[in-house]
Amino acid sequence: MGNFNTSTQESFILVGFSDWPQLQAFLFVIILIFYSLTIFGNTTIIVLARLDLRLHKPMYFFLSHLSFLDLCYTTSTVPQLLINLRGLDRTISYGGCVAQLFIFLALASTECLILVAMAFDRYAAVCHPLHYTSIMNPILCRALAISSWVGGLVNSLIQTGLVMAMRLCGHQINHFFCEMPIFLKLACEDTEGTEAKMFVARTIVLVCPAVLILGSYVHIAKAVLKVKSMAGRRKAFGTCGSHLMVVSLFYGSGIYTYLQPVHRYSESKGKFVALFYTIVTPMFNPLIYTLRNKDVKGALWKLLGRGTDSG
Repeated sequence: MGNFNTSTQESFILVGFSDWPQLQAFLFVIILIFYSLTIFGNTTIIVLARLDLRLHKPMYFFLSHLSFLDLCYTTSTVPQLLINLRGLDRTISYGGCVAQLFIFLALASTECLILVAMAFDRYAAVCHPLHYTSIMNPILCRALAISSWVGGLVNSLIQTGLVMAMRLCGHQINHFFCEMPIFLKLACEDTEGTEAKMFVARTIVLVCPAVLILGSYVHIAKAVLKVKSMAGRRKAFGTCGSHLMVVSLFYGSGIYTYLQPVHRYSESKGKFVALFYTIVTPMFNPLIYTLRNKDVKGALWKLLGRGTDSG
């Protein structure tokens, strides 16, 4: 293919965790369990958000988008990883690799922006409770969701396009899926200019949203501290704390992987960090948002036939 230094190279070999053969059986079992829990938990949230009228609120509208994103981008990598761990097939075509890169980047970038929309929703609910329903009206909610999806797709198009313009050398990818830092390490040419362009795109998608989210929670914390009722404070901190936990897990691992120079990127560490944001975080999202949420638990018991409308 044109992007390789040899015309015969049409596929990659995903090294995955073959460097640690003693870990592969253990990882297979753990990842299969986590993936099953991710599918179950996020699907449950989507179903509940659609079926229960009590969850027809902006918070759950964005949460269902988050769950859908987690389902999709986990599924874009984990099934192939499970096959890889069983040693059945470690090859992936160039086209398949680029497609996986594009899909993963688009979904992960969209999630970054959806988390900003969720932070704005909590800011409106806590800081402007009397005007919350007029601020977070259905039109604005849909506009925020659509903007997040469009922004994620545009970012992915830009970064994937930059990768496709590079000449690549070698056929081994020391990872369990096709991720951007690995492509940069395979480049046969100087990537300084490409890295600079990608850094700008990543800053817009990772750093700017993180700053906006932290800024919104500074205002939320100030508003909560003014609440005289301890019960009210606990409820506000409980809801917002769960969101901040998701943000910390997701952005922390993402910033570690995507904002460091490629020459400092450790392929071995990168694989384990990637496990965190492709498997662990999507599994924990439903738990973080629902364990202390009476509305979601009430909707679940109602769906199972054990509760009443009052939850």
